[in-house]
Amino acid sequence: MSDLRGPTTDDRPDRMTANLTIRYFAGARAAAGRVEEHLPAGRSLDAVLTDIADRHGERLRAVLGVASFLVDGVNWHDRQAPLPAGTTIDVLPPFAGG
Repeated sequence: MSDLRGPTTDDRPDRMTANLTIRYFAGARAAAGRVEEHLPAGRSLDAVLTDIADRHGERLRAVLGVASFLVDGVNWHDRQAPLPAGTTIDVLPPFAGG
């Protein structure tokens, strides 16, 4: 008998091996063309940023050059430290207004 429920969120290939969640906001969302994505943990913030820039192109690379990054809601200062499994990275470009 087939399963008529279809794939669940956890059945997607990117979720099966992913341990980091990258969330994009405002201009970063537009440049990446997505709200979020999932990547393996254990690499540094700099390595993750290089990876997503390579995946999504120059437009996102430019945004990442001026963005701020929160790791689990905290400003992350050690961009070379390995990120643990379960981490959420928020990519926050500068916001207009004042």
